[in-house]
Amino acid sequence: MSKAGDTPLRVVQLSDCHLFADTEGKLLGLNTQFSLDKVLDLVREEQPDMDLILATGDLSQDASFEAYQRLADSLRAFRVPVYWIEGNHDKPAPMLEAFADQREQVGPCVVDVGNWTIIMLDSTIPGEVPGELYDDDLTFLEQSLKSARGDHVMVCLHHHPVPMGCKWLDTQVVASADRFFDVIDRNSRKIRTIIWGHVHQEYAGDHNGISLYSVPSTCVQFKPGSEDFAVDKEPPGYRWFDLYPDGRIDTQVSRVQGIEFEVDFSVKGY
Repeated sequence: MSKAGDTPLRVVQLSDCHLFADTEGKLLGLNTQFSLDKVLDLVREEQPDMDLILATGDLSQDASFEAYQRLADSLRAFRVPVYWIEGNHDKPAPMLEAFADQREQVGPCVVDVGNWTIIMLDSTIPGEVPGELYDDDLTFLEQSLKSARGDHVMVCLHHHPVPMGCKWLDTQVVASADRFFDVIDRNSRKIRTIIWGHVHQEYAGDHNGISLYSVPSTCVQFKPGSEDFAVDKEPPGYRWFDLYPDGRIDTQVSRVQGIEFEVDFSVKGY
């Protein structure tokens, strides 16, 4: 895939859909299928010319084939390539079954698009909530960076590699973050940005000149700066990126308006 001249690649990031097999399934009181549909309506309205979608994990809350199949069908309607990574709520077997026609687009994988290379990492620990990048993951990252065809690189994972300032959430940061950034710093010449999901909130930061971004969930949002688990009143949303041939990046979060729900406080986690 390529674009002529200075036209950027328009990339849409969706994350943390937490879908259930049952379309009436709720997370903390919010119907996750309803909120996803509203976010996708917004994407459809705002992104008629997007080039690809990155789905960065926790796609299903119950790891059900039905949820993954429904999500695949919904995103297939946009008629652009979709690339997927697993989150801590996901399970690879039903994901791969539902995405059988897109197996090469399920991470870990490398996407060469225009003058950019996008590296999709698996930061999950099977059966656990926190993140980790094992030796094989870091080797995959380093080899992918060294062989990247694009002049500019975006690295994607599910878990946050830097603290968010939420005490409870930062117990789930990528455990090998120091080793991850060692690899990043050794190969930083091409790397322009690192993005992730998991945190259900908007974040923008910097690591040695490399931009860092998180994305809101398509359902419930977590309250920034919270000591204990807390739900925010911010609405669901997504993030878009313009990736320019010269390495410049424009990005913005866009949120659905008008979604209100009563938080189910009997739920102590997610």
